[in-house]
Amino acid sequence: MEPIKKEDLDQEIFDMYDYYVHGKISRREFTDRLSKYAVGGLTVAALLSFLMPNYAQAKRFEENDPRIVCKYVTYNSPKGAGTMKGLLCMPKDKKGKLSGIVVVHENRGLNPYIEDVAKQAALDGFIAFAPDALTPFGGYPGTDDEGRTLQAQRNRDEMLEDFIAAYEFLKTHQDCNGKVGVVGFCFGGWISNMMAVRIPDLKAAVPYYGGQAPSEDVPSIQAPLLIHYAELDTRVNEGWPAYEEALKANQKTYTTYFYPGVNHGFHNHSTPRYDKDAAELSWKRTIEFFRKYL
Repeated sequence: MEPIKKEDLDQEIFDMYDYYVHGKISRREFTDRLSKYAVGGLTVAALLSFLMPNYAQAKRFEENDPRIVCKYVTYNSPKGAGTMKGLLCMPKDKKGKLSGIVVVHENRGLNPYIEDVAKQAALDGFIAFAPDALTPFGGYPGTDDEGRTLQAQRNRDEMLEDFIAAYEFLKTHQDCNGKVGVVGFCFGGWISNMMAVRIPDLKAAVPYYGGQAPSEDVPSIQAPLLIHYAELDTRVNEGWPAYEEALKANQKTYTTYFYPGVNHGFHNHSTPRYDKDAAELSWKRTIEFFRKYL
């Protein structure tokens, strides 16, 4: 059988995958719906294998990359889950204190993709901190399916407190100059929006295809926002008009980009939803934004 190509797949397959990974449909329902596309020698198992993340193949950094220094550290989240763990990364050749970026994962814990994002942020000249909301369960369990199941057992607002605590940890870290922003993906996009609501001295927030803050909370936002959306991500995008209206009404500083023809998760290089052009352009804009405001 020839390798599957994402351009040969119906958009409905990616929409169903999005529903599945966000708990809108069960795995059984997902596989049942996929069966109608299993034709011409293409099996449901092959489709599933293609859609799921492949971290071994997508890995971008070696364990001991000589350009960066990374280590797992713990910090205290008194209003959240208590003792939390995260990956702290910084450039090896750093001179003096650096601006900080909190990197917030999706709805499945600190997986290898998000660790790669933190490492890339360090390579771009920042001290990056990527907490793991699954710390109370022992951390990311090794697969995204298990990670989603565990994260669904945590309270969303308590996890927000964990990431706010991570901001405080990074801001006061000996290698940080006190200027800290946040970037987050999916669930982490919502966290990024809400950290902008909750933290008056947050310097910048970059939510990727994340749920919006409630309109009544927008007046509290002080940080400039850089907001990335995927054109085909109708589930998340439906919340944008009300958010935009509130941002305008309250004269907030924000820039929004919709990336044409791409799906939710387009920045995640471990799945077929990845779009190289959109991912690279959005990250270039993200780093330029952080350099401006941090």
